[in-house]
Amino acid sequence: MLSRILEPEVMDSPQEAVDYDSMDHAEVNRRFVADFLQAAGALPPGGEILDLGTGTAQIPIELCRTAPQARIVAVDLAESMLAVGRRNVERAGLTGRITLARVDAKTLPYPDARFAAVMSNSIVHHIPEPRRVLAEAVRVLAPAGLLFVRDLMRPDDDESVLRFVDAYAGGANRHQRQMFEASLRAALSLDEIREMMASQGLDPAAVQPTSDRHWTVRCRR
Repeated sequence: MLSRILEPEVMDSPQEAVDYDSMDHAEVNRRFVADFLQAAGALPPGGEILDLGTGTAQIPIELCRTAPQARIVAVDLAESMLAVGRRNVERAGLTGRITLARVDAKTLPYPDARFAAVMSNSIVHHIPEPRRVLAEAVRVLAPAGLLFVRDLMRPDDDESVLRFVDAYAGGANRHQRQMFEASLRAALSLDEIREMMASQGLDPAAVQPTSDRHWTVRCRR
């Protein structure tokens, strides 16, 4: 197994935000939203969803288009990402249903049990000590609320890293390919995220591999 190589916690240059937003995430985002809704069942009327590490808000937009009752608080620590996200939300006509805020997921400013669901796609590999993010996600989750987290799974070796980059970022520019490779190397292994779940009193079996390069947490508080 490759050793974890940390990447910057915050992708906060305008170029990084534009490059990230322009990458083709459409199929990954659709799958995330479909799987989230399947796990959530009927969303509680009036219940808010917290999206940790929203980036440019692509997933909240996709979720609101698919689930007309969804209301989302979407947070990120990178102002450049949020600036692009605000434009995306405005263009989608969803400013009344998606609230964007610059917030550190390690120290959430929300009260205990505030949210009906907490979701996150690809924030964990950015955090040097992601245990703090997991603990905060659990704290703000309402009783019986859904925790749904998906992230990259660190490959076993360098050959696998390069194979994934070629397969899933083959048409991207050089910077985008570099970002994807860095993310793969910064990701947690399946065993690491399962140990982290157990440390929070959560069922490690709630973490399952869901593609050749992703794991997903699906559990209720």
